[in-house]
Amino acid sequence: MTLSPLDTGIVLLYLVGIFILAQWVSREKAGHTKDAQDYFLASRSLPWWAIGASLISANISAEQIIGMSGSGFALGLAIASYEWMAAITLLVVAKWFLPIFLRNRIYTMPQFLERRFGSRIRTLMAVFWVGLYVFVNLTSVLWLGSLAIAHVSGIDQMTALAGLALFALGYQVYGGLKAVALTDIVQVALLVLGGLLLVGITLSQIGDGDGILAGFERLRSEAPGHFHMILSPENPFYKDLPGLGVLLGGMWVMHFSYWGFNQYIIQRALAAKSIGEAQKGVLFAAALKMVMPIIVVLPGLAAVLLAPDLPRPDAAYPTMMGLLPVGILGIVFAALIAAIVSSLASMTNSISTIFTLDLYNRLPGERSQKQIVRVGRIVSVLAMLVAALTARPLLASFDQGFQFIQDYTGYFTPGIVAIFVLGLFWKRANEAGALAAAGGSFLLSIAIGQLLPALPFIHRVGIVFLLALALGVVVSLLTRPAEGKDFIRTDDVRYATSPVFNVGALGVVAIFVALYAIFW
Repeated sequence: MTLSPLDTGIVLLYLVGIFILAQWVSREKAGHTKDAQDYFLASRSLPWWAIGASLISANISAEQIIGMSGSGFALGLAIASYEWMAAITLLVVAKWFLPIFLRNRIYTMPQFLERRFGSRIRTLMAVFWVGLYVFVNLTSVLWLGSLAIAHVSGIDQMTALAGLALFALGYQVYGGLKAVALTDIVQVALLVLGGLLLVGITLSQIGDGDGILAGFERLRSEAPGHFHMILSPENPFYKDLPGLGVLLGGMWVMHFSYWGFNQYIIQRALAAKSIGEAQKGVLFAAALKMVMPIIVVLPGLAAVLLAPDLPRPDAAYPTMMGLLPVGILGIVFAALIAAIVSSLASMTNSISTIFTLDLYNRLPGERSQKQIVRVGRIVSVLAMLVAALTARPLLASFDQGFQFIQDYTGYFTPGIVAIFVLGLFWKRANEAGALAAAGGSFLLSIAIGQLLPALPFIHRVGIVFLLALALGVVVSLLTRPAEGKDFIRTDDVRYATSPVFNVGALGVVAIFVALYAIFW
């Protein structure tokens, strides 16, 4: 596959335009210098549309588009559970988690843990998250993103990787979160447009002149096994998505960890101008999540008929791009780059936020706001450099980068959710219980994985979550209460939501139920 001059021009126009826009939206008024709140939380002024768009833009990247299209090719529509269940999770986060975070003016997840439990767990989790984001998330997006770009454009993968890293840095390193969030509405619009164009053209080809709907119906009739949301135990991919266990088990734990307590996701909502704006923004993201399988799963399903002999599932999306006409290919390719650079920018900004505010800023001594922002920018550069240098050694041997992320985060996810659930909703929980739940999650995950190697990954996550939660409760009850350490106010938190949110949430739930009923 090669890009025509027109396609190349469209991509370059996007790169130049989004860079200029990022610098323009993050400019400061004359005489004002960026402080930590400006840089890391966009001055707590984000409107709902920026929050919702930025949540999706930070989430959807190469490992989502390439990986989920590949899974769509291999196992079918069931992989859409990751998207549709995320929509319901976002509604819960908006109604019950955000009111507590915003009432207490939380700016990082480690900060919440310190104000709720104590300083030791803040330091521990800050170091953990920085390491996870650099060596797992950032490396995965860089590697898979560069792989996709190399496949489409024909340029060397390492050149593509270096280009992505440099552009993502230049795009956000000056403006911080504001540069990312206020341009993400453009990124999401391009992502949706590019995705719908790809789906429309591939389904039209399957329909053989009878249109998109005819193509979809032919796809359903000729590949019926790919249109079941609930896999049977006989399905070869049952271990990846174990039937009703997906809807009733550990995937909820993974979603709450990612959407509720993951800094580079939740940071957008923490930067809202008000709780109402934050909740509307999260509702907007939930609505977009219901649409995402059309963009990230259907191309893989289309490849079942259009390219049945693919050498590997992850080649499905790039192969479908090869069917696009001149001009449209440039738009879809620009959309793919938009998804990658937005995620990279979001991750580096959150890495710098946690390192600067949760580690550097707590060191002895005074430091100015200018120094804090400067350190944040330096950390962004260093994080990207480390990820670029380690991406190949860490990921070259993995067939699926998405699985790489799940494998490593799955050991810690149950404990993270357990300590936040205890911290948010049970005042008797203390730091000893939280540390026991966090450490126990890792050890229990290893132990259960060794004892029951055939146990589906999602079941293991659910079981470990319940055990870690129980461990946190028992240790908390056996040790002294957290007197003088709990500074999180929940007594005056209002969980009531606006009529707009309630109606929108009801609509999302209704669509969710209907989709599972249709594609059961």
